Amino acid sequence: MQNAGEQHRRIELIDAVRGLALVAMAVYHFTWDLEFFGYLEPFTSVTGGWKIFARCIASSFLFLVGVSLVLAHARSFRAGPFAKRLAAIVAAAAAITLVTWWLMPEQFIFFGILHHIAVASVLGLLLLRLPAMLLAALAVLVVAAPHLISWPFLDHPALWWTGLSQNVPASNDYIPIFPWFGAVLSGMAAAKVARSTGLTARMAAWRPASRIPVLGWAGRHSLAFYLLHQPVLISCVWIIAQLYPPSVDTAGIEAGFMRMCTNQCAQSREQALCASYCGCIVEEARASGRTQVLARGAEDDEATQWVQDTISFCAGNDSE
Repeated sequence: MQNAGEQHRRIELIDAVRGLALVAMAVYHFTWDLEFFGYLEPFTSVTGGWKIFARCIASSFLFLVGVSLVLAHARSFRAGPFAKRLAAIVAAAAAITLVTWWLMPEQFIFFGILHHIAVASVLGLLLLRLPAMLLAALAVLVVAAPHLISWPFLDHPALWWTGLSQNVPASNDYIPIFPWFGAVLSGMAAAKVARSTGLTARMAAWRPASRIPVLGWAGRHSLAFYLLHQPVLISCVWIIAQLYPPSVDTAGIEAGFMRMCTNQCAQSREQALCASYCGCIVEEARASGRTQVLARGAEDDEATQWVQDTISFCAGNDSE
């Protein structure tokens, strides 16, 4: 979410595109909020088309980070604006980690989009002088790395941020360096090509933000929009829930959990084993009267312990 400019001049098109990505993100988060409060089928936002939609949004943000990094610092490194922006992003990322750890410790955000942008900004700055073709080649390698590298020591919690770990706890926003830094590198490569071909000069003449001021404003104040939109949206849905409580669909929760659980499990294990493991968790939740935990996660220490015990029990049964 760096400021973009060519010769210190903002390119409104980039602001507008960033603003459009923020609006798309708000739509996705509103869907997540509706699901969280029970108005949509459980796991709607993390499966199917919504899952693809979320990944496209994250990729677009990171691509624009790469574009903005090149346009803002290609001629000369502007240390002051870079340090100020980086400090704001790091502070916001730390605040999100603390708040989510307090509200939802089972799925708190330990390396989300802001954490990634902070690290990617520094890494991108170190690679800023590389030619476009080499940046594009690195992007391909970064995207492919999680499928090629599998070393046990990478499972240490201190390395979860890399994206090369095989066993990572659930998180409401997990955007590790691999493969997502590939989007930043792609943006850097695209920006270098745009500068060398004169495209950025032509882009600077466009004024889409003037025609759609909401997108321009959001794009210029992306960090503030990011931090404020979700508290506003979830507060609105909470008020609606107090007035018109959603109905509880136990069967839908179980079906949604099975779909989500088996899809994630099948990425590293056989489908039959995944079905047995996930089915065991559903059965234990039903027997314990904790089906809601499958949809909303653990909300207290007792539920957290139950989740851990159930996962251990079902994993043990699955390995027999």
